[in-house]
Amino acid sequence: MFEHTHPYPPFNLEHATKLIVGTLPPPRFTTGDLLPEDVDFCYGSKNGMLWPILDQIFDLGLVYENTAHAIEQRSHFLKSRNIGVCDIVAAAKREKVDASDLGMQEVELRDLIGYLERFTQIHTLIFTGGASKNGPEYFFRKQLKKHLLKLKVVSSEVPRIHQFQVGERFIKTVSLTAPSGAANRAIGSMKSYKEQKLKDPQFSTFDFRIQQYRPFF
Repeated sequence: MFEHTHPYPPFNLEHATKLIVGTLPPPRFTTGDLLPEDVDFCYGSKNGMLWPILDQIFDLGLVYENTAHAIEQRSHFLKSRNIGVCDIVAAAKREKVDASDLGMQEVELRDLIGYLERFTQIHTLIFTGGASKNGPEYFFRKQLKKHLLKLKVVSSEVPRIHQFQVGERFIKTVSLTAPSGAANRAIGSMKSYKEQKLKDPQFSTFDFRIQQYRPFF
């Protein structure tokens, strides 16, 4: 079994008002066998779309290379916007060495509730995926259940919005369509995407994500 451990600690929790919450980066980030176009930072996979989306929204002029400059660009952006990153999975085991969430076994989770209790300025969790099995929202719901907490629906439209209460404060969660190629099929079946595609044949799944992500960042 491959021991898939998260290579990065939670980032910028002490200043963040919003947290990006995913699962694990691809296994090569654990072994250190990065590609030249990877960035050795949260969501730095050359195949991931989160940074290209944010780059487009904020006109960041990011470089996509395995350099200290690329890391600093991303770190500076997150800090300047009071955004943190705390992927919910600390480690998992895999029979097949790939990045699939469904392939994770014996999953160890980070104590996200504990972080929220400690860092009281955080008011929003941005999940990079929905509630399907082994997704970030799926694991977070399991954690909430242990604390006798529950997500309450604010909006059932995609991206779905919920809220829950920790102590006396309410925290919002947003479940974005995953910034990975695997989610393109799901986008293609969405009514809102089909309608926009009919009006503009050049409209892409990437454009759809930009529209969806923009209000929450």
